Amino acid sequence: MNRDARRRAEADGRRAETLCVWWLRLRGWRIVARRARMAVGEIDIVTRRGGTIAFIEVKARGDLGAAAASISATQRGRLERAAAAFLAGHPELAALAPRFDVMLVAGWRLPVHIANAWHILR
Repeated sequence: MNRDARRRAEADGRRAETLCVWWLRLRGWRIVARRARMAVGEIDIVTRRGGTIAFIEVKARGDLGAAAASISATQRGRLERAAAAFLAGHPELAALAPRFDVMLVAGWRLPVHIANAWHILR
């Protein structure tokens, strides 16, 4: 991928994440972190509501099927390790029930939020 294409993809990803953040806020989720970077990986969005903390991977593609298909087992493992590192650095959040969600963004549609995605996308 050339440099211009990479910049466009990053900008598209940031826009998709922003859309997802607004969607989550409107549904009562509190945003804890965006683009949380740990040595083992990055978490797009960390959010909480009630006793749940959700680690959310945002995927933006041309269609929802392609977005869902782009989540690999390697990526799931990296997100799990990043979540563990995040919680180690935020002990005040460790008592919350963790879950891994995916938000899919395609075209000019609203995001599709898949709660507990690891159980669904396997």
